[in-house]
This record gives sequence, structure tokens and C-alpha cells, in this order.
Amino acid sequence: MTAAPHRNKELSIYGALFPVAAIVGMLAFNVSVYGDNAVGGSNQFILLLGGAAAALVGFYNKVSYDSMLSHVSGNLKSTTGAILILLMVGALSGAWLVSGIIPSMIYYGLKLLNPSIFLPATLLICSVVSLATGSSWSTAATVGIALVGIGKAIGIPEAMAAGAVISGAYFGDKLSPMSDTTNLAPAMAGTDLFTHIRYMTITTVPSYTITLLAFIILGFTLHPQGSADTGVILSAIENSFRVTPWLFAVPALVILMIVKKTQPLIALMIGTLLGGAFALIFQPQVVAQAAGVEKLDFLSAYKGIMNAITVKTSVSTGNAGLNELFSSKGMKGMLDTVWLVICAMVFGGVMEAIGALHRISSALLKMAGSVFGLFASTAASCVAVNLTASDQYLAIVVPGRMFAGPFKDKGLAPENLSRTLEDSGTVTSVLVPWNTCGAYQSGVLGVGTLDYLPYAVFNYVSPFMTLAFAAFNIKIRKLAGK
Repeated sequence: MTAAPHRNKELSIYGALFPVAAIVGMLAFNVSVYGDNAVGGSNQFILLLGGAAAALVGFYNKVSYDSMLSHVSGNLKSTTGAILILLMVGALSGAWLVSGIIPSMIYYGLKLLNPSIFLPATLLICSVVSLATGSSWSTAATVGIALVGIGKAIGIPEAMAAGAVISGAYFGDKLSPMSDTTNLAPAMAGTDLFTHIRYMTITTVPSYTITLLAFIILGFTLHPQGSADTGVILSAIENSFRVTPWLFAVPALVILMIVKKTQPLIALMIGTLLGGAFALIFQPQVVAQAAGVEKLDFLSAYKGIMNAITVKTSVSTGNAGLNELFSSKGMKGMLDTVWLVICAMVFGGVMEAIGALHRISSALLKMAGSVFGLFASTAASCVAVNLTASDQYLAIVVPGRMFAGPFKDKGLAPENLSRTLEDSGTVTSVLVPWNTCGAYQSGVLGVGTLDYLPYAVFNYVSPFMTLAFAAFNIKIRKLAGK
């Protein structure tokens, strides 16, 4: 068992906040140096340096090394399930790629495209692709670029098209079980993946509905001309995969298991194994490509499926944009996020051991006063970290560790926190020009961040939606017995 948190009465609020200020400052500098690559390792080491800063405060206040290590150990133990789920999500994404499930989702999504409903169709297509891949970046860099180009050709303003692309892309990034942020938020808050997703739909569905209505209304003000030609992309998918609605039986079963509250690891494992089986049935040529052979036999089939599940796999389609979309990093691709979770738990464990989290929690509860104030403080902190540390992962990790205690002290279930982290941290990152997400999306789509910002409706409606639910006490789950 983990030792009780060290309640050091001499620890001032300034002493408690010193490690937080130090880590935010170091992370902001590190992201400015490494940019998009910061999550590849340097941010993780900065989190350890933050833990070291907290340890110095602890040593000054006579907190023992063993006590700090004990809390770190307890924190790491609490994330065991989240880490296993992250690895299984990587496996699922690889299996669903080579089985043709993800390409089929994209194929049927593109079939929706019609010039008369271009903006809402763009929103829906990017939502489908992002849900299937779990990546807003891949969605924008592939079908997003194509849709902005198609929109320009038929007279749709680029800023509007980019806003629809980003709204749809971040809907999936926020809600897809294959998204790293969707896994990171519950890991920081202390809940499980599927509980987090189910609870997040409560605020996400209204936000998405408002976004869809906004683009439908905007569409009435436009008069597109010509046709939206997606023939090249559709042909590339058809030539590389066998596209059939039968493939949707696998995600349908996984969704059913989620609804029935099956344990996440069991549901993801079944989804992965079925994905592998469907790959052999429907996409033997893709499995052969993943194995690096021309003719498939038992051993090469085993190797192809295992490669897709565990390491990076790319399917060549003859279309450069689709090649980037139809690639998966498997379980190995989740290791950066696993590493980030571990280092965040080290920082959080030391902060808890020295009494800093308890001290900050007490101060936050006094300032917040009400449940709404606590939600508002969390949302504001997520946006502040996006503005200062310039990284959406950190906008989940840092507030997640700071506010876990106050939510518990208020008798609020951890899924309240994980939902707020996603509603405020994940989606607002792309609205900040100097944030890694804002800089990336602007560069990829060729549209300035401040230009597409008014049309990224989903991204700025989401934090207000979570605050509205808190203000009116709608679906605010309490801890058992509270």
C-alpha cells in the first residue's frame, strides 16, 4: 500500500507552486526548441526534471526519499490498466488497417461528398476518418488537404473548408478509442477508457450538433460550382483494398461490447483478433505486403498480421497522400505516450508525497468555491497550458495531475475531470498559432490559424459546453457514497 500523503503544514502555496511553475517554464522552452518532436522524449525528461524540482522542495521540508518513491510507485501501479489499453489500441489500429476496416470507413465517407452540402459533408467525412484513425493530424494531412483543394476549386472559401476539416478531425481525436489523447485523459484523471468515452459523449454530441447546424447554415450562403471530384482517391482505395460493408461487423461488435460495458482490454483484444482474421479473409494481398512477400503462406500470414499489430506498417496505394493515411505504428507507436504517462506519474507522485498537490488542491477549492468554479478553473488551466507550454499533451497531463485531488475532494467522479481535460485541452490546442497543433494544421492546410479559427466551431464550442453542463449541474457524476 502507498503511504498517506505527507501533510506538511509548513509548505507554503509558493513552495507548492514552484515545481509547477518550473515545469511549465521548462516545457514551454523545450517545445519551442523541438516543436512537433517534443513528445518523442524531451518532454518526458522535462517531466522528470519537474519531479526533481519537487523533490528539492520535499528535501527542504524533511520529506524522505523513501516516502517520495513510495508515492511514485503507487502512481505507476494505478496506470497499469491505462498502459495496457494504450498498447492494445496500437494493436487494434494496425489490425484494422490491414483488414481494410479503416480504408472502408474512409471510402464510404468520401462517397458522402456533394458540392451542394460541401461544408457539412466535409465535417462528416473528417469525423469518420478521424474516428477510424484516431489522428487529427493524419486526417488533416490527407483527406483534409484534398477537401480544402476541392472546396477551393468549386468556390468554397479556404478558411471555411479548413474550419470544417479541423472540427471533424478533432471530433475523432477527442472521441476515438484509437486516439492517444482519448487514452491519456482518463489515465491522468484515474478512470478507464470506455467510461471516459461514454461520459464524454454527453457534452460532445451537443457540441457536434451545433457545429453541424452551423455548417449547414453557412452552406446556404454559398453557391458552389462544378463537381467535387474524389474519383482518384476512391480508385486508389479500391485498387489497394477489397471494400465491403461486411468489414463493419468488427467495429459494430466492439461498439456493442462498449455499450454492454465489457472490460476495455477484452473488447480491444477481441477487436484486434477479429481484425486479423478479417485481414486474412478479405485482404490477403495487404497481409502479404505487410509481411514483405509476394505469395502468402501460413508463416508469412502470421508475420504479416504480427507486423501490423506490433510495429509500423504502411500500405502502398499509388497515392502519396493516402500512403501517409494508410500507415499504422502498431503497439510500438504507443510507446511515446506510455513513456509520457510514466514520467507524468513520477512528477505527480513526488508532488503528492511532499504535500504540494494537497496544498494546491486546498487553495483551488477555496478559490473555486463551487463545483462550477472547479470546472471553470480546470478548463482555464488547460487553455493556459496550451498557450504557454504550447502542447496539447501537456494541457492534459499538467492540469490532470493538479486537479485530480480537488475533484475527489468535491466528491466528483474522475470521469468529470477526464471529460473536462478533453473538452478544454485537446480541442483548443489547434486554435493557438504557436501551439504545435495550431502550427502544424496551419502549415498542412495552407490556411492561417486565425483565419480558420472562426470556422473551427467544434473546437471553441466544446469548452463552453462542458462549463454549461457544470453550471446547470447536468450529468455531473458523483463518487459512490458522496
